[in-house]
Amino acid sequence: MITVGGQQLPWSEGMTIADILADLDDGNQYAVVRVNDQYVSRPNFGKTRVPDGAQVFLIPMIAGG
Repeated sequence: MITVGGQQLPWSEGMTIADILADLDDGNQYAVVRVNDQYVSRPNFGKTRVPDGAQVFLIPMIAGG
């Protein structure tokens, strides 16, 4: 199991951040994701594996001016 934004989800071998976001309705709005203590930016979502038991924090994009 992993925890994503406070919700427990099933974990699978080889799971990446991109896999997690693909299952979310709002998965495209995140520019950075924190996996445990590691911050990962969008270009690395498909290459960054999520370990079993991970705490995943979704950090949304914020626009302003």
